[in-house]
Amino acid sequence: MTTAIKKAIRKSLFLLTTPFVLPDYLKFKRLTGKNKRLSLRVSDFHPCLFDKTIKTGFDAHYVYHTSWAARKVKEINPSKHIDISSSLYFCGIISAFIPVDFYDYRPADLKLSGLKNMRGDLNSLPFGDASVVSLSCLHTVEHVGLGRYGDAIDPEGDIKSMRELKRAVAKGGSLLFVVPVGIPRIEFNAHRIYSFEQISGYFSDMTLREFSLVTDIGDFIENADPTLVKAQKYGCGCFGFIK
Repeated sequence: MTTAIKKAIRKSLFLLTTPFVLPDYLKFKRLTGKNKRLSLRVSDFHPCLFDKTIKTGFDAHYVYHTSWAARKVKEINPSKHIDISSSLYFCGIISAFIPVDFYDYRPADLKLSGLKNMRGDLNSLPFGDASVVSLSCLHTVEHVGLGRYGDAIDPEGDIKSMRELKRAVAKGGSLLFVVPVGIPRIEFNAHRIYSFEQISGYFSDMTLREFSLVTDIGDFIENADPTLVKAQKYGCGCFGFIK
């Protein structure tokens, strides 16, 4: 896209959004007067129309589950943490305090001290049996096998991934595991949603240390009553397992 086209688009946006932002624009320009520290040109117009809210909105699933997992990693306090395809915000932040090896089917070109990025396939993890002391896989397994991220179509892809995670965790080691929970179903090709009983069954050979829940209305409940899952359509289940 050429510079001329970009300028034309911005000018069009200015004209279309004038009724919404013109009062603020004129006031700002008047208060600026001749003291122009920075240029104020129509060609640089970048209207943001939906941010005048009483409260700051956020994605409850991703703010709460990553915050929950970061606190759990701090409690575990491993010499190194291994993560499989979770949020880059989560991995990037905790790598400031604990070395993190991050594996993803589509490796991220993220360069930070304390963080190593490598390619990894959840159906064939590059770890020996019972070798990982601290492992996480957050809001990821529900996608495996649906083809959304270029992976092979496989109705049992999520089951295979969970088996691999269990295989890799060391005896006495921890697995932080997050998936959507509620009425069990597949919303193809976005994700799967599981019942609490399904996840408990898949990990029946591990001990569930903690279950926390983000509800449909965005509340975060630590040490939640698992029966609450039945009332959710698309909740976020945070499972802390020990092998």
